Amino acid sequence: MTPRATYRLQMHSEFTFADATAIVPYLADLGISHAYLSPITVATKGSTHGYDVVDPTRINPELGGEEGFRALVAALREHGMGTIIDIVPNHMGVAGGENAWWNDVLARGEASEFAGVFDIDFSRPIVLPVLGDPLPKALADGAIAIEGDEVVAYGEHRFPLRPKDHGVGAVEGEDLAALLDRQHYRLAWWRTADDELNWRRFFTVNELAGVRVGQEPVFERTHALFFRLWQEGLIDGVRIDHVDGLTDPATYCRRLRARFDAMSRADGVPAIIWVEKILGAGEPLAADWGIDGTSGYDFMEEVAGLLHDPAGEAPLGEAWAALSGRSADFAPEELQARQDVLAWQFEGQLKACVRAFVALAESDPDNVLTPEMLRRGIERLLWVFPVYRTYGTGDAAPAADAAIRAQARERVAPLVPPGEDFVVDAVLGWLAGEGPGDAALAAEAVRRFQQLSAPVAAKGVEDTAFYRYGRLLSRNDVGFDAGRFAGSTEDFHAAMAARAEEWPRALLATATHDHKRGEDVRARLAVLSEVPELWLEHVARWNGLAADALEGVDPADAYMLYQMLYAAWPVGLETTDAPALRAFAERIVAWQEKALREGKLRSSWEAPQEEYEALCKALVERLLDPAHASGFLDDLTVFRTATAAPARANMLAQVALRLTVPGVPDTYQGTELADLSLVDPDNRTPVDYDARAAALSAGRESKLALIAELLALRRERPALFAVGRYVPVEVKGERADHVLAFLREDGEARLLVAVALRMAAGGEPGWWGDTAVMVDGAERRAVTLFRTRTVAVALL
Repeated sequence: MTPRATYRLQMHSEFTFADATAIVPYLADLGISHAYLSPITVATKGSTHGYDVVDPTRINPELGGEEGFRALVAALREHGMGTIIDIVPNHMGVAGGENAWWNDVLARGEASEFAGVFDIDFSRPIVLPVLGDPLPKALADGAIAIEGDEVVAYGEHRFPLRPKDHGVGAVEGEDLAALLDRQHYRLAWWRTADDELNWRRFFTVNELAGVRVGQEPVFERTHALFFRLWQEGLIDGVRIDHVDGLTDPATYCRRLRARFDAMSRADGVPAIIWVEKILGAGEPLAADWGIDGTSGYDFMEEVAGLLHDPAGEAPLGEAWAALSGRSADFAPEELQARQDVLAWQFEGQLKACVRAFVALAESDPDNVLTPEMLRRGIERLLWVFPVYRTYGTGDAAPAADAAIRAQARERVAPLVPPGEDFVVDAVLGWLAGEGPGDAALAAEAVRRFQQLSAPVAAKGVEDTAFYRYGRLLSRNDVGFDAGRFAGSTEDFHAAMAARAEEWPRALLATATHDHKRGEDVRARLAVLSEVPELWLEHVARWNGLAADALEGVDPADAYMLYQMLYAAWPVGLETTDAPALRAFAERIVAWQEKALREGKLRSSWEAPQEEYEALCKALVERLLDPAHASGFLDDLTVFRTATAAPARANMLAQVALRLTVPGVPDTYQGTELADLSLVDPDNRTPVDYDARAAALSAGRESKLALIAELLALRRERPALFAVGRYVPVEVKGERADHVLAFLREDGEARLLVAVALRMAAGGEPGWWGDTAVMVDGAERRAVTLFRTRTVAVALL
């Protein structure tokens, strides 16, 4: 069945198929058509997310196994609902000794039947960076031993001996060192991973090994379960995790589409295929992959930009630069972060990429490029590459890649060493499939560049620069362009009209399991763009009130903390409720620790600066202690009260747009009530579904009520939303720039949607003046449309 509206569920041992089955009636009452599940295959024991798959051929017994899954699907079908599952083709979990395929490769090396599954360079032993010290010291300390037919490190990590060494018994000293030297793997100090790893990992996660899913036998082996579930009618489609990690995403997606289409089903409805894809500014999604669109980060960015007032960019930028000593603009921050992560975390992959290009260059008899030149050119391109990756194959490239290469060439020009422009031109030529040299070497070199540019972008931008740059945190989230402060209604209309034509079945998301701030945290923060002067007045007051606790804390970290305390403040939390404030402080401290370590300026995961982190933690606890910070808490309340109405308008605007523009709206678990979550794992905490069911029945929550209203409308008029045109509607009058309006049209069926934007300046009846939405030549006055709420939806 075709998805009409999905509901994302995070499956794990504490929320199983049985738990999901129990809430099916609630989801049906809400108006959901499909449960959209996180990965359901066997993952590392205790996994809370499922992306560390250790066996892609079976459904996870921790979730209830196949029997539990079938029971969930049966319950969904009884309510006329379907199922979408998340799949993970790019990598598998390899930590903890739970992956039988990986263990077999460790034991047998290249002779293993699973050797072709993983992306490993078998020219040397598989590097396993698990030791707390270099190998000689670990041996001297007695940290490594043989137990049965396994190598045991620190009594925790276990690795199989090669079959020839089975039964060796207890060995130590030089004999143990010699035994280890004979294995197909090499135990290594954990700090060497970034420099020496000889297998592709997921970003910088040593516990996740890259899979060569581009090889057809590997594709079939790792996807057999999904095809069986599709053939049996147990799933209606898939969401592909991290598609840009694959060697050739286009070929993979086309192969997946062909396999689904080749299997007939009684309902005749094609499988939905969504890809997790981060689109760069202006980057189009390839129309020839056989997919239905992205999983929604691009829409999340489009709607978020719409909520921000461009007038706030200059004052907030100036304030950030003054207090942080860093750039007001995002570009310098991004460049530095990319340089840092490439040097610190991807040296091994960079060296392998350079070696591949050196081999390619040297296969050309006329080559003049030295290894050093190629390293400088590749390194600098990775610093500024405008998108996650291109999609060349070594002998060809999509036409759309040309604009990306041209943009990369323009960006890299100021950074290229004098006289070495021809080097980056050569690399870009190979990415285009036009360079000289051996074809097989070209394919390998291009593959390595493209599988390196994506993680450098992700780790450099989302996981580093976004935690360093605090001009306004609502503009720093997965898939966002932090250099773009606000979007216009014209741009939004154009994007939505294009969606209707090109991607009518793409997913629409405003919250995900990967977001750094809940959708309503971002909605509140967006209000700061409208009232920068008022905000900065309060910040100055807070700095004065907390002067003693601020000693030793970087002003930039304090400023980002203020933003989060304001925006994530729980609904109903009283400033005198000490226990509840402590609970909030615990959440904020967890966010803050992650932010500091991801930012890598004053702490890091590799080398936590505990003294500095303790100062920051003490600041949080002080600010949220009513016995010592009543002045701050009272003043924060004043500001929250002053901005509550425009924040609520932003919350409703996000909901209305997600559920009415072209595409398939997704509701992330629990976000039908105020989503004030922080970065994971905070955004994956248990959801109180009894409370939501009660609120839905009572109709007392404005956000939930709007969701239910619009989902009911989508159920009543499915064609209007599935295939209906998107038509921008003219808005006239003195507040015209505070309204976005459009029609959805399908034959005689027409729906008018009008949304109030940036409402901090007013909203009282007289404030609207002569503002009106023009429909069929007639005025619909804003004062009437928004009399009861800041969203108007009406069938015409």
